[in-house]
Amino acid sequence: MDLRQLKFFLEIADCGGFTKAAEKLFIAQSALSTAIKKLEEELGAELFSRQNKRIALTYEGEIFALRAREILKSVDSAGQEIAELKSLIKGEVRVGLTPMLSSFFFPKILAAFKHQYPSLQISVQGDSAWNIQRKIETGEIDMGIIAGEVPDGLDSHHILREEVVACVSRSHPLAGNRKLPAKKLLSQPLLQFKTGYAIREIIDDIARKEGIGTVTAAESNIFSLLKNLAKEELGVAFLLKMAASGTPNEVAVISCDPQIYLNHFIAWKKNTRLSPANRAFVDFLASELDEYYMLKRAAETFPLP
Repeated sequence: MDLRQLKFFLEIADCGGFTKAAEKLFIAQSALSTAIKKLEEELGAELFSRQNKRIALTYEGEIFALRAREILKSVDSAGQEIAELKSLIKGEVRVGLTPMLSSFFFPKILAAFKHQYPSLQISVQGDSAWNIQRKIETGEIDMGIIAGEVPDGLDSHHILREEVVACVSRSHPLAGNRKLPAKKLLSQPLLQFKTGYAIREIIDDIARKEGIGTVTAAESNIFSLLKNLAKEELGVAFLLKMAASGTPNEVAVISCDPQIYLNHFIAWKKNTRLSPANRAFVDFLASELDEYYMLKRAAETFPLP
């Protein structure tokens, strides 16, 4: 049995006869009849009922037609996947990244991905996690990094769980503490991200729950500015630990008690087919981060090796 026989069989079933099927297949009717006879002999069953010059599928033929269509569909899908793999010699990865992750976490990831797929172009759009989520949902971008809860309309893969810490000037009265209650930290003038940024939402939520009326000394969507303002003794800035600890001796880093963590995900619209290049990036990222967490559990180190 081969794929050619399956295609012949289904064409006869769809056309309702050998003559029309032979014409569509551009082969002699005798050759078509011979191919089907051999197929029936292999299966040990008649696939067509030939009565009064009318052709109809037998019960066995109907069962076989279902399976034949599944087989050909699987073959077509496999061929498409192979073609897509070949297409990875060209294509573009389009991803939305949050500012801190794009500065401290993703450079090594993007470099490693580019090394493995040198012909693919990488296009990065920087924005807040909330805006990235909105742009994925509206189709403005294909995929990106979001934080916190994943909405029902998106598929995702967890990539990072990172601590949110407070940054203060090294001359600040609280600078000597390694850990403090969030209530104590929030009582200070705050250097806040703009509304829509995940860390801002976390801090505002904690303040509401604690019943604290916070004072915002400055707000920005530029994390390096907030960190430098903290260095200049203007207030307390809350950042991801990787960003706060990225440049030693600039600021004092204080953990909240209890500690605050923020989960990040690579997300894309549910039931939407990613391009081969974007799919390759998601798979690569998942593989790299799964390996990273195994290393981190073993060595408890950061950043990525």
